Amino acid sequence: ARSIPALIIGGVLVLFFLFLAIMGPAIAPYDAFEFHHDASLTSPSKLYLFGTDQFGRDIFSRVIVGTRSIIVLGTLSTTFAVVIGVLIGLISGYKAGMIDEIVMRLLDGIMAIPTLLTVLLVLAVFGSSTFNVILSIGIVFVPVIARVTRSAVLDVLSLEYVQIAKVRGESARYIMFREILPNIYGTLAVEASIRFSFAILAASALGFLGMGVQPPSPDWGLMISQNAKFLAFAP
Repeated sequence: ARSIPALIIGGVLVLFFLFLAIMGPAIAPYDAFEFHHDASLTSPSKLYLFGTDQFGRDIFSRVIVGTRSIIVLGTLSTTFAVVIGVLIGLISGYKAGMIDEIVMRLLDGIMAIPTLLTVLLVLAVFGSSTFNVILSIGIVFVPVIARVTRSAVLDVLSLEYVQIAKVRGESARYIMFREILPNIYGTLAVEASIRFSFAILAASALGFLGMGVQPPSPDWGLMISQNAKFLAFAP
């Protein structure tokens, strides 16, 4: 019962940002790309709620429209990580033995490298683009999701319904995807939601470093980076 208020608040916040991501361009008071040369670096006012940047673009409108890019990047990279990570974790946990040992040691090696460093390494090799940002963030989260999936698989592997399926002679694919996977959805959903929040942070960090969404498209991290130099005289 105590978790219900938190669930409601969290749900409202998620829906709010989804609404901004979908309807952002329609509800923004100004075009996020429109220059107002006579209103450069203005303070917050009734006309410009968050003020303007060096080109006179409305910051409030760019924040609203920039929600879409950050949500899309977070969603796609998390989806990629979940699909690959769950597949690896299912196979590794079910097969066990040598396959499990090899896969887990490889994943441990990836996890030993700091997240942002791994992302930057992938982007340095393949170049900075939206697809590569999604790919790099997804790759970073695959080991964590795979390990969580493997642990969940090991927890249910010895349960009766799995053993009965083996006695019936069901294939490994059937057991993994029809018996095990549906019974670990809860664990995977929680892990996916956690990874989604970290994916948004990673995408924002890349934007701040100039390796995420490229100008003139509005992006939260990129906007902070571009406007930080004006903080001293146009806060």
